[in-house]
Amino acid sequence: MQLEDLKPDVTGILTNEDVSITERLNQICHFLKDNVDHYDWVGFYFKNGDKDELKLRTYAGLETDHVIIPFGKGICGQVAVSNENFVVPDVKAQDNYIACSINVKSEIVVPLFKNGENIGQIDIDSDTIDPFKKEDERFLEFVNQEVSKIL
Repeated sequence: MQLEDLKPDVTGILTNEDVSITERLNQICHFLKDNVDHYDWVGFYFKNGDKDELKLRTYAGLETDHVIIPFGKGICGQVAVSNENFVVPDVKAQDNYIACSINVKSEIVVPLFKNGENIGQIDIDSDTIDPFKKEDERFLEFVNQEVSKIL
């Protein structure tokens, strides 16, 4: 299945006002993990109040100890500072990587903006080396644009 084909489902999940925003985000995590072969862990981190840290709001995949991530630490923390997508083809080659699972081989993090401010991000881990392409970046940017509409 092409990522483009998933867009209507993403929009449908996010516009369902019969469930809470957190539940919709949770459904998106599970939908992406279940429908994209190389998405083995999918989570949303958001800025934790006035603190310079991210807090995990919801995810699909193996449990993680990384519920709070300081700005600048790991890939997620770097994206919180840089405001730019970060694709890591091989986590072993990355100095500032926080290991969530020994199975993770690559990661993509795309910032989530609301009114021009970086308020969070979608974080995806893969157990495959170098699976993320420009198509993933564009698709995840779309997901985050749709998420920002409900926040």
